[in-house]
Amino acid sequence: MSDLTVTKLTFRAGVWEGLVQGGAGRPAVEAMLGDTPVAGVTLTEGPTGGHLLRVQVPSEAIGDGIQTVVIRDAADGTTLAQFAVLAGEALEDTMRAEIDLLRAELDLLKRAFRRHCVETL
Repeated sequence: MSDLTVTKLTFRAGVWEGLVQGGAGRPAVEAMLGDTPVAGVTLTEGPTGGHLLRVQVPSEAIGDGIQTVVIRDAADGTTLAQFAVLAGEALEDTMRAEIDLLRAELDLLKRAFRRHCVETL
């Protein structure tokens, strides 16, 4: 189990940034997309302690569906953080299905609430 922690700071313009704290010295962290290491990972000393981690979103992560980048301790493989990139047509169908389910659940709750109001009067 790792003694490192990662706190997300921002995710903007294709770069995920987080603050790595804990451990002694410079931490060894890596970002993985599936089983492939992500290039463009930088680790610099933070101005107020800890280390600033920057992960450039790889072009392989941009496409239909959901791709997850996992940030982990390179020493023992413990997952420290993760972020997802969602895009494309596959996402559109998934979102539409989720919204349809939410609407159905909301209609069910509205009917139950109205029935409860009528019965208690």
